[in-house]
Amino acid sequence: MLEPLLFELSDPGQYNDYLPALDVPEAKLDMPARAALPLPEVDEHTLVRHYTRLSHKNFSIDTEFYPLGSCTMKYNPKINEVVASMPGFALAHPLQDESTVQGWLEVLYEAQRILAEVAGLDAATVQPLAGAQGEFCGLLMIRAYHESRGEGKARTRIVVPDSAHGTNPASAARCGFTVTQVASDEHGCVDMAHMREAMGPDVAAVMITNPNTLGVFEKDIEKLTALAHEHGALVYMDGANMNAILGQVKPGDTGVDVMHFNVHKTFSTPHGGGGPGAGPVAVRKILEPFLPTPYVVKQGDRFTFDYDRPQSVGALHGYWGNSGIVLRALTYILRHGSSGLQEISENAVLAANYILARLRGVYATANENICKHECVLSASELRAKYGVSAWDIAKRLPDYGFHAPTVYFPTIVKESLMIEPTETETKVTLDAFCDAMLKIAEEAASDPDLLHHAPHTMPVGRLDEANAARCLNLCWAAPENDSSCQNGTPHDAHREVPQASTY
Repeated sequence: MLEPLLFELSDPGQYNDYLPALDVPEAKLDMPARAALPLPEVDEHTLVRHYTRLSHKNFSIDTEFYPLGSCTMKYNPKINEVVASMPGFALAHPLQDESTVQGWLEVLYEAQRILAEVAGLDAATVQPLAGAQGEFCGLLMIRAYHESRGEGKARTRIVVPDSAHGTNPASAARCGFTVTQVASDEHGCVDMAHMREAMGPDVAAVMITNPNTLGVFEKDIEKLTALAHEHGALVYMDGANMNAILGQVKPGDTGVDVMHFNVHKTFSTPHGGGGPGAGPVAVRKILEPFLPTPYVVKQGDRFTFDYDRPQSVGALHGYWGNSGIVLRALTYILRHGSSGLQEISENAVLAANYILARLRGVYATANENICKHECVLSASELRAKYGVSAWDIAKRLPDYGFHAPTVYFPTIVKESLMIEPTETETKVTLDAFCDAMLKIAEEAASDPDLLHHAPHTMPVGRLDEANAARCLNLCWAAPENDSSCQNGTPHDAHREVPQASTY
């Protein structure tokens, strides 16, 4: 049954605008007079009940196992929220004088210092607002480095393996580079012969993800970084999968020159819903002059912003970054310590390999490797035999109480199912998920139509997510007042639930 719209719950005369008395001079809007918006009129109890009921229909990391690979929906420890909500942190204003926010500056300084240490590099910035902006920041510094050596016009190309994180080619193109893709070998690692062919004097950097999106650690990483350096190129590592190697490997020790962290993946900060996020970047000494401004430094026993950096790539945005997210990440790091971070990676790898071991044979595998933090399975054999796709499997899992894993990525694996349990799930949860996956494989053989029309127990049927993502027009008016949306679609059509996907 569909949840009623607030418009349908509207009862004229009801209200819940319990606003405090105005404590500033009233100002009139300098705009033409308009009729009042026809918003729903509901009391507070109706409003609370409506959104509470909607929340119960949602999947959440706090209520279900969320095995999204690559995107990593990790449990957010509540201690992180307690620290971030402390008044001295939560009520600070970015325009306050430095002398009044020394605690905040120390947080940012310590985050820079610790993240550089974890990366095995020399310095770090916490300015970037997301992993993708971290890539953008790192590539800007690479470009500035080559320009400082008089090679800016010559270094025009970025080499990216097909097993790299999906944003890497886009970030390179956004920074004005052309992209050369390198294939993977049969073991899921970079094909070194192809990599040698791709190198040349016009290469500015090689971008790698390690472990890569196949969940495989690049065994030839030191040969790869040495090859890049021989050609005068730098090595950028996408640190999206750093939770697999915390305390095990420092990327800087393998020859990496610059990398970013996805703190939601590695250090348990919130993820999803459009942000806020953070993508701190760590660099080798040769790139330190190009770090964005302002940069937090310590002078004696005082912390301050350093703007005097003539080779800096400049500010990435207004103010100092998503500091609350950085604080949550630092809380997680300090709570666990170095030995705890090492245990995190060990548990993440163990969980992924446990799922791989239980499902191997029933589902095809991308390769025969032991995986790291995530395993990549394939529904290609089930599709060939029974016509059941990875999409069908993903839509059946909610009937068993689980959010779907990532599907159809990485694209180099047909009918891929990318599963990442993270280090926070128990064996009981992993077994329940594996049992569901095995049962779905049985259903594929005995009753494929059951999967074609899944889910069966959700409030709505199979939605056309691709169309929903492309059609973002919203109807703000009540149905009786406005019969169509901006794109001409009747309002009532938005209540229809398609039962078959266009995929």
